[in-house]
Formats: sequence, structure tokens, C-alpha cells
Amino acid sequence: MPDPGPVARRPRQGLPGPGEITSFGPTLLSKVLGLNDTQESSLGLVFHYADSKGLDLIDLKDLRAVITYLTSDEGKAELKSIGGLSSQTAGVILRELVTFENEGASVFFGEPEFDTNDLLTVGSDGRGIVSVLELPAVQDRPKLFSTFLMWLLADLFHDLPEVGDVDKPKLVFFFDEAHLLFDDASKDFLDSIEQTVRLIRSKGVGVFFVTQSPKDVPAGVLAQLGNRVQHALRAFTPDDAKALKAAVSTYPKTDYDLQALLTSLGTGEAVVTVLSDRGVPTPVAWTRMRAPQSLMAPTPDAQLDQIIATQPIAAKYAAAVDRESAYEKLTAQQAAAAQASAQGGAQPPAGGTDGGLAAGAGVEAEAPIEVKAPKEEPGIVSQVMGSAAFRSMMRSAGTQIGREITRSIFGTARRR
Repeated sequence: MPDPGPVARRPRQGLPGPGEITSFGPTLLSKVLGLNDTQESSLGLVFHYADSKGLDLIDLKDLRAVITYLTSDEGKAELKSIGGLSSQTAGVILRELVTFENEGASVFFGEPEFDTNDLLTVGSDGRGIVSVLELPAVQDRPKLFSTFLMWLLADLFHDLPEVGDVDKPKLVFFFDEAHLLFDDASKDFLDSIEQTVRLIRSKGVGVFFVTQSPKDVPAGVLAQLGNRVQHALRAFTPDDAKALKAAVSTYPKTDYDLQALLTSLGTGEAVVTVLSDRGVPTPVAWTRMRAPQSLMAPTPDAQLDQIIATQPIAAKYAAAVDRESAYEKLTAQQAAAAQASAQGGAQPPAGGTDGGLAAGAGVEAEAPIEVKAPKEEPGIVSQVMGSAAFRSMMRSAGTQIGREITRSIFGTARRR
């Protein structure tokens, strides 16, 4: 196999999360929280509320603050205005979110957000760069990591222009342990994956799902995959034999006895079929794969840190950012409301201290005569711009432009 290019890199090791909660979206977040369909739609309403109010959801504490506010006495009216979101469901989501955060998932979200365009960079010699993404801090939450990979794919789908049928893809994704992406997935989630995989080819991105058995990938998604590399399948149980028979039936017609071949493949051997130039599957080929010329073990930390430090993008993600977002805004709002309530609405005295002293001293002064300049009638443009309706419209438009968010089929988003 040819050298893949410059050294592999693992972006953001030891840094806070690779994405904002707002960008991750309600659909993918529901997947990792294990929410049912009703709770997923309710979480979507929470995101819609935050979007409409300009409440930036950067990390988990921001989303927790919004839900806590909506379920509080102060936010009851706002919760009712959303429609379709009960306080009980909001409470369930909040509990799942707190548990999720306590398990250490907070390191997964934050700023600076990972820029998927960095995956498209090439080396100084023009060759592509292999990017290896891992997140040791949440190794016990594999669904979170696999769903994050789907977020990357959805983000590329959202941003990349249509390029048609290119000779060489801009980027190729390999989803390892792909079954984690589909386990307990809702129908809407699976439909979104199928649509993304089907359409992203026209944007120059290839996708490979790596898993133990073809049955791990839903039929609708599997039907969209044109290239197939199948290593040995074993049939130790009746279920295994049934899966083997189903796998054989999905291959193009061949002279091989695939049922016997797939169970007898050795280490480094595979059955391969790809799409030809005409877009049809090539004949099945029994192939011996060349073993990768690399270390089949984790990279030592010292070596990994050195590799990351030498990458051009290292400085871009070096420092964590914690700007004002939903948590800070809601906290400030509640503090202001509490202060106003404590003051009891007391009004300041209308007169000044100096005026009172002058009157007490019995000083008499003649009031100055105020001469007003002739009032100039405003023009029609000035009248319109000065009207309350126009000012209200401009405030609304300015606020909306400042928080404009566009969401993709996965509910993922980028602030534009």
C-alpha cells in the first residue's frame, strides 16, 4: 500500500470538547443521552427556544441552565409559550443531562470548536494527511464518540459544495466499530444517516463503515455503500449461519462458493467488490491484503505530544475559550430579578440635595427665561426612522441577525 502521507495526527488531545452543544444539535444529543422519541422532540423544542432567544449553548452547563430555568417558577410562562413541552419531560431530560455530565462527558463540549475544514488540509508536498480522532476521556461512552463522528460528517455535508463525480475524493471517512452508531437509534436518526451517506458522495466525501458483521449496518444504509471489503465470517451458532447466508445473498453473482469462502478466509485475506467506472459492482475478488506497516498499538504519549506540537493547527486549539453564553446570561438575569425584588421597587427622590439646601437657606433666585428655537418639521424619512414601530423592527432584525442559526437534517448547526 502507498504511504498515506505525512504523519497522522490526533487533534485536540488534552483539550476541552471538540464541539458546541448548539452545533451538535438535539438529534445527535438525544442519541447519546438515550432519549425516546417524545423526549427527543421535546429537546428539539428546548434548542428552538434557545435559538430564538439568542441563548448560546456552548457546553453542558448552558443547556442545563436553560432547562433549569424553563422548569423553575420564573420560567413557567416561557415553558408554556414553547408548546408541547411538559415540565415532567423537561425534568427527565435534565436528570439525564446531569448524569451524563457527572460521568465526565463535559470534556467533550466547549470551545474552540473543531473545524471540519482542517480534515481537508494537505501536506507541503501536496499529499493528504491522515487524521486519527480519539477521545480517551470518554472511553466508557463509545456511543458519544461514534455520534461525534456522525456530527463531523453532517457538518461536512452542510458546508461542502456540490462537486459531482470527482476522480479522487476530497476526504474519506472510516467509522470504526460502526455498530455503536446504529444501536438503539431512532427511525429519524437512521433516515438522516441514510440520506447523508447517499448524498455526500456528490460533495466528494467517501464513507466506510467498519464493523464485525454486515448485519450491524441497517439495510437502508448498507444499500448506499458501493465498495465492500469482507473479512472472514464465522458460523458458530444458528444466528451466525443465518447472517452468513444473508451476507452471501448481497454479493454480485460470482463463480466463487461464497458461503464456503467467507468461512475459510485467513488473516489478511478478504473478499472485495467495488464500483467500476460505470457505477456497477465489479466481480468478487478473493484478495490478500498487505499488512499495514505501522505499530499496532497506542502511540506513546510523549511521541504523540511531540507530533501534535509540530502540527500547523496546534495553536488554533491550544487555549480553551469560555465566552458569555446561556449560563452567564440566565444567571445575570436571575440575579437582576432578585435584586429588584429585594429593593421592593423603591423610587429615588425626585429632587436633588443642592436644590433642597438652596430653598432651606431662603435664597431667592429669578427663574431664567427659556427661549425655544423654532421647531423644525422632520421629513418623511426622519418620521419613519423615528417611529416606535421602525425602531422595534430594527431591534428585532438586529437581534435575529446576531443569532442566525441554520440547522441541517441532523439538527446540527453552525453560527453564521
